[in-house]
Amino acid sequence: MAERKVLGVSWTVFILGIVSFLNDMSSEMINPIIPSYLTDVLRTGELMSGSVMGAIESMSSLFKVVFGYFSDRFRKRKAFVLTGYTLSTLAKGSLALTRHWWDFLTLRALDRIGKGVRTAPRDALIAESSEKGKSGKSFGFHRMMDTLGAVAGPLVAIALIELLKGLPKETMYRCI
Repeated sequence: MAERKVLGVSWTVFILGIVSFLNDMSSEMINPIIPSYLTDVLRTGELMSGSVMGAIESMSSLFKVVFGYFSDRFRKRKAFVLTGYTLSTLAKGSLALTRHWWDFLTLRALDRIGKGVRTAPRDALIAESSEKGKSGKSFGFHRMMDTLGAVAGPLVAIALIELLKGLPKETMYRCI
C-alpha cells in the first residue's frame, strides 16, 4: 500500500518538514538573543560568551557522524529522529531556567547533541520515504520548511520583544 501524500511528498516527509519548521523556528527565535542573554542576564564576559557558543556548535558535528553510524547499523531511524528532536525541544525549553553560564552551556550542548542524533537518521528516513526518482523533491520540501522556520523564528522573536517590551530584559529573554 502506498504511503499517503501531502503537497506531493510522502506523509513521513511532510511530518518531518513540519517538525523541522517548528524546531528551526524555535532555534532562530533564541539565537539572536543568546549573546545578550549570556552577557546581560547570566553576566558572562564577552570572551566567555564566544567560547561557550564555539564549544556548543562543535558538538553537533561530532554527534552527526556517531549517530549516523548507529542509525545505519540498527536501522531504527524513527527512534533516533524522535530522540534527537525531543532532546533539543526539552533543552531549548529549559533555557529559561538557567541561572549560570554552565547551566546554559549544558542545555545548549544537549540541544546540539539532539541535532547530531537526529540529522543523519532524518535524512536517511527522508530518502527511504521518497518515491524512486523523487528524492530531490522530498529533500527540497524539507529544506523549504526548515528555511521557512528560520525566517519565521526571528519574526516571532521581534513580535514577542515588542509585546513584552515593558518587562525587565531578563524576564523578556526568559519568556522568549
